[in-house]
Parts: sequence; structure tokens; C-alpha cells
Amino acid sequence: MALKDAANDVDNAITRDGFKGMSFENAFGGALSFMRRTYTKDLTGVDLAVTGVPFDQAVTHRPGTRMGPRAIREASTLQPCDPPYGWDINPLTEFNVADYGDLAFDYADIPAFPQALTNHISTILAAGAGSLVLGGDHYISFPILRAYVEKFGPLSLLQFDAHSDTWPDDDMARVDHGTMFYKAVKEGLIVPERSVQVGIRTVCEDYMGVNVIDAREVHETGTAAVVAKIRDIIGDNQTYLTFDIDCLDPAFAPGTGTPVSGGLSSAQALHILRDLKGLNMVGGDVVEVSPAYDVGNMTGVAGAHVAMELMCLYCHNLKERG
Repeated sequence: MALKDAANDVDNAITRDGFKGMSFENAFGGALSFMRRTYTKDLTGVDLAVTGVPFDQAVTHRPGTRMGPRAIREASTLQPCDPPYGWDINPLTEFNVADYGDLAFDYADIPAFPQALTNHISTILAAGAGSLVLGGDHYISFPILRAYVEKFGPLSLLQFDAHSDTWPDDDMARVDHGTMFYKAVKEGLIVPERSVQVGIRTVCEDYMGVNVIDAREVHETGTAAVVAKIRDIIGDNQTYLTFDIDCLDPAFAPGTGTPVSGGLSSAQALHILRDLKGLNMVGGDVVEVSPAYDVGNMTGVAGAHVAMELMCLYCHNLKERG
């Protein structure tokens, strides 16, 4: 099949037979799903379930990331006509990757949200699939981690971010996108000494024992040195990878709620992710894409590319470990 087949290739999200296959439908039309994957609520045989969590009621500054999953899905329509660049696998043809749709929750019942999200992810994991979550604000990683730890035990965390999100908060019921990794360490969800935060460029008095590779170190030492350091810290530990789009400099990702200058370029981030091939990644998320503040959907495009790299990392790990 070639690009000319766009004349007959349409709505793959609902018409594809099974899960595998490239998609050549017009990027500007058709039913939206992540990378034109099949929409389904039946997880039988699914290797990786992509799911949206349109929640942004934990933000400290600008809201709008509830629209992030939709923006990432739309931007991802530019990619599924080619194999992923820089990879020796193609998850679109080799693995059963599905779009599981979005989490349903009562937007007016915030106290019920965390457990609803944990249950949602637990359902995916119980079916034998991994999850790739499109956010949504960064708080969502906390309920997701709870689901993962129920299955895998404490994990390494690989976090790409401008902020550590380890500001102190001992009220576990508070819903805040700046304190959830403080809580995750306190709750024993992550192993701090085997965890890494990349791209940090804001002050926090206590990083809770998590290793920090700040943005300046990335710029000064280069991506290869960063990858080597991450591998040395995490080793073969089972790892949850969370990517806050504000890890990128606002020049590359203006559409986010709490932008901070001096961040990584898109190229630096993608090089690091690709070179982490073999990371024992069990799941991940892309968060804080806020299209209301975007320019030309460039943040959505960045988020879609990061999500594609996470899909490749997960599927490469799945292939290596059977």
C-alpha cells in the first residue's frame, strides 16, 4: 500500500480488521484515534492500550490540559503512514496496539477521580496489556502508579519535566500536580535511588532522594552522557516513564500550563528516548499538553512524537523479554 491509497483508506480507527497495519488515510480526515489504531473496549490480545485521561483540575496555573488527549491524537495522524524513525521495530505492524478511548469520570466529583483512574488502569493491566496514557495534567501519574505497583511492586520512575513535583504534601487526599511524586515516594510506589528526573530547572528544597539531571547538565554534557547516566542509575529495574511536555523549552512546546524557559529541545528529548532502547519500561504517560496555549499545534505534535517513542520503547522491551 502507498500514499496514493488514501483515496480508499479511511476511518481505520473503526474499520481495521484486527490491530496491526499502517494507515494511509488523509491526515486531515477520518475518525481520530492515536496513530489510527483500532478503537476498542475489548482488550483480548492487546499488547499496549493507549488511553486518554482528560483531567486538569489539579493545576497550579493555567488549565486546559483536559483537551490534551484530543490534541495528541489529532497530531498523531501525521505519523502512521511511515515506520517509526530510528527504530528496528515497527509497533504498528508487529504488535497489537489499540486505542482504549478515554477514562470516564464525574468532573464534579474530584475526590472520586483518583480511584476511578487507578481502577481504569488496573483493568488494562489485568487484561495483560500495558498502558500508554495521554494526559491531562501531571497529577494523573500518581493514581496510575498505584495501579502499576499493585501488579509489579515498587518501580523506578523516569521523569522528564521542568519541575520535580516533589513539593511536600502529607495530605494524600489532596489533588495537586506539583506534589504527587513526594506522595509516591512516601507511599513506597517508587524507588527513589533508582529513579531519575531529567530536564529539571526549578528549585525544590527536597527531591526525595530521586536523582536529578537538570536541563543545564543535558545541554552541557550531551544526550549520550545523559542516556549513560540514566542507564547506570536505573539498571534493569522495572520502570514507569512519565513525560511532562514542559520538559521541552517553550520554544518547542508553548502549549502547556506552567512553561519554564531553558528546557530541552525536541531533538534532545527524542534522541534520549530512542537511545534508551532496552529500558525495562512497563508503562508510561505524556502529560500537560494544553492546546489553548499552543501555536500551530506544535505542542500537540511534540506530544504525539513523544508518545510514539514511548510506544516503541514499550514494544521493544516486550519483544526483548517475551
